[in-house]
Amino acid sequence: MKNNFKMAIVLVVTIAFASFTTLKDKQVNVKESQVNWTGHKVTGQHDGTITLKEGSLEFDGATLTGGAFTMDMTSINTTDLEGEYKTKLDGHLKADDFFGTDKFPTATLKFTKVKALGSDYAVTGDLTIKGITKPVTFKMNVAKNTATAALKIDRTKYDIKYGSASFFDNLQDKAIYNEFDLNVSLKF
Repeated sequence: MKNNFKMAIVLVVTIAFASFTTLKDKQVNVKESQVNWTGHKVTGQHDGTITLKEGSLEFDGATLTGGAFTMDMTSINTTDLEGEYKTKLDGHLKADDFFGTDKFPTATLKFTKVKALGSDYAVTGDLTIKGITKPVTFKMNVAKNTATAALKIDRTKYDIKYGSASFFDNLQDKAIYNEFDLNVSLKF
């Protein structure tokens, strides 16, 4: 009888606590959100965009607790070039020796751990590019209806080795650095 009474109290407390928890998914407005990339090479850099296909952030009250996103890799676009050079680079980035968008049209990011750091968050997530999933860690800031983050991604972890001095000798000034930057601004 005593155990049944304790279990009943635990059940009532759990139900009461659950009713006060305000878990909420907020859909990201993909038209107003931006994913910008920068790829670095010995002789300079190239910049561009990737379209966010869908995304959501999870909150417990005002506290970020999770998120999941899908990027449309077929939309990869170079913004610092025009004409023939832009067409060539966009095509090469979509080819198999870079992102292989015919076979892998999307990339995904799913948050696995979120820790509050004052007004920022330390986020760990599983990033999948070209069917390969690796953990990434970055800081995210959330203010009102905007979340921003800057990520450094080592492309070679996702079997993107083209022009990498880590895998090819004698590249000299044609070497492309392994890491590329993603600067993300999400509106929700």
